[in-house]
Amino acid sequence: MKAPSSLPTIGIDFGTSNSAVACRVGTQARLLPIEGAATTLPTAIFFNAEDRTTHFGRDAIGQYLSGTEGRLMRSLKSLLGSALMQEKTAIYDGLVSFEDIIARFLRELAVRAGRELGQMPERVVIGRPVHFVDDDPKRDERAEESLRIAARAAGFREISFQLEPIAAAFDYEQRISKESVVLIVDIGGGTSDFTVVRVGPERAALEDRSDDVLATSGVHIGGTDFDQRLNLERVMPQFGFRHHGPQGREVPSKVFFELSSWHLINWLYAAKALRQAKDLRTSYADTRLHDRLMTVLEERHGHRIASAVEAAKIEVSLSDAATAIDLDCAERGLAASLTPDDMAQQLAAPLESVIACAHACVKRAGLRSNDLDAIYLTGGSSALRPFQNALRRSFAGVNLVEGDLFGGVATGLACATSTQRRTA
Repeated sequence: MKAPSSLPTIGIDFGTSNSAVACRVGTQARLLPIEGAATTLPTAIFFNAEDRTTHFGRDAIGQYLSGTEGRLMRSLKSLLGSALMQEKTAIYDGLVSFEDIIARFLRELAVRAGRELGQMPERVVIGRPVHFVDDDPKRDERAEESLRIAARAAGFREISFQLEPIAAAFDYEQRISKESVVLIVDIGGGTSDFTVVRVGPERAALEDRSDDVLATSGVHIGGTDFDQRLNLERVMPQFGFRHHGPQGREVPSKVFFELSSWHLINWLYAAKALRQAKDLRTSYADTRLHDRLMTVLEERHGHRIASAVEAAKIEVSLSDAATAIDLDCAERGLAASLTPDDMAQQLAAPLESVIACAHACVKRAGLRSNDLDAIYLTGGSSALRPFQNALRRSFAGVNLVEGDLFGGVATGLACATSTQRRTA
């Protein structure tokens, strides 16, 4: 049996939308392929009710979109800190808690990492946002504890946590040749986190880096929030959002907010939720909109539409041109559109809150924006064009450096040693 010190330690970036795993070898860390050659895995689980099997990542999403009967679950990280964590939900092999579902996902990451390493990892450093839950320390602590319990159930014996933006700072440090003061910007699926940190080649060798972390801040806004807003404003009107009924009152909006939120969509397929949705028909002046809504709910197309919105957001950001959102699953030939101006307008309010949080972090460090040597971007949503444009305007003259958007945090976690926040 290998000595404990020789057992592999991995870093897991358990993300709202995507996850990644890295392993430290000597003084260097490398990302591990965990789905074919890919070093990222969509944080998705599909419970196939037809053959009673469980699928993960792209395979899970593919199974669901192909029409296979079963249960797709995404944005699991968004549940941490909520009362839902201890509740049970039905899958093909019975009732399971959401904590157990997260444990299954972490276990799958460990198994896939083990195939690459030649042995199952027992030690892990898991990334966590600055705040799982804004302005509620008790719920935030409960969220981390739930993740700890899930990791233990997944088979890890030694479990540590590190703030995700600090992990990204470790990754950035490997890229520079002189000491710098940097604002680390980590925009993930569920949170936006910021750290002002002093980094440099000579500082990388220090065992205690606590004095190098000048300030941290975070806000519970991320890519899935952007997707929800675009879904609500550009797609949900096709199903009755903000539609006025015969009495001049708006159709109740709760169903549309849930239908545009990844982690709530499945609840709408339950018998009670379907009955409530059917009862909304009298609230519609144009019942064709209600017909579309019921088609989406009864045929379970909610995740398909959410995926289409996410894909449109990415396409518009990359191309800076308008794109169509296919809604053919609700009604033949139905579509919505998304333009760069639409996206900039709809995301202006949440992005303003994100940018304000970045400035608050710099101020907390006792600095001004022009004292920064660079802004380092990580997290998939930091590639969003409206966000980068807003950041450039607000931090004029500061160099923006785009890192490994999906793998930088995992790499930094694998490098984390004495700066780990807690050990279980």
